[in-house]
Amino acid sequence: MTTVRLPLFPLNSVLFPGLVLPLNVFEERYRAMMRELLKTPEDAPRRFAVVAIRDGYEVAPSAPGLPDQTAVPERGPAAGFGTEPIKAFHPVGCIADAATVRERADGGFEVLATGTTRVRIDAVDASGPFLTADLEELPEEPGEGAGALAAGVLRSFRNYQKQLAGARERSLSTGAELPDDPSVVSYLVAAATVLDTPTKQRLLEAEDTAARLHAELRLLRRETAVIRHLPSLPSTDLTRSPTSLN
Repeated sequence: MTTVRLPLFPLNSVLFPGLVLPLNVFEERYRAMMRELLKTPEDAPRRFAVVAIRDGYEVAPSAPGLPDQTAVPERGPAAGFGTEPIKAFHPVGCIADAATVRERADGGFEVLATGTTRVRIDAVDASGPFLTADLEELPEEPGEGAGALAAGVLRSFRNYQKQLAGARERSLSTGAELPDDPSVVSYLVAAATVLDTPTKQRLLEAEDTAARLHAELRLLRRETAVIRHLPSLPSTDLTRSPTSLN
C-alpha cells in the first residue's frame, strides 16, 4: 500500500474522486495550509486530504460570540476537534488537488480543487500550524459485475432525475453527460444524489465499485419514492459541490 503525509482539511461534507471542490478559506490554520501549498512548484500537484467530520463534532467559532458572547474561541490546528482529533473524523477521506489557489486582499483564499484518490487516515499530527495526516491510499477494485450494475444505476439515476425535475416543476440539467466507467458512475451518482453525510461516507468507504453501485441502486429506489411526496428539492450538479466554508 502507498502511504503519504499531507495537510488535512476537515469538512462537514464528503469529497469523492473526480468531483470538484470550491473552498472559501478564512481560518488562520487553513490560510497557513494554503500558503504552504503555494510553495509547491507550479508543475507539481498541490495536494491535501479532505475528511468528513463525524456527527457531534463542530469546528470552534472563529470569533467570540457563538454561543457565549464572553467566550474565547479555541485556537490552533486542532481547535474544535478535541485532544484526539483523529476521533473527530471519519476514517476514509479523499486526496484533493488544488488546481487554483487565489489569495484575496483580506488574506483569505479562494480554492478550486478536484478529488483524486481515496485514503484511510492512519494518524493525525497537530504539532504544526495546521493538521497533517499519515494516509494510506486505497485502490479502487471493480468487484463482480460492476459494468452491469453501472448500467442499472444510470437507469435508476435518470428516473431519480425525472422525479427531481417534477418536484421542481422544471427540467433538471445535469451539467454533464453521464460517463460509462463504472467507478466514475459510482462516484458521480454518490455525489449527485441528495443524501446525508453519513450515507455519502458509507458510499465512499465501499469495499469496491460493485458494492457501491449495489448500495446506490437501493438508495435511488428509496429516494425516488420519497421525493414523489416532496414539493421541492435543491438543484443537483454532477461535478461541483457547494462552496465550503472552513
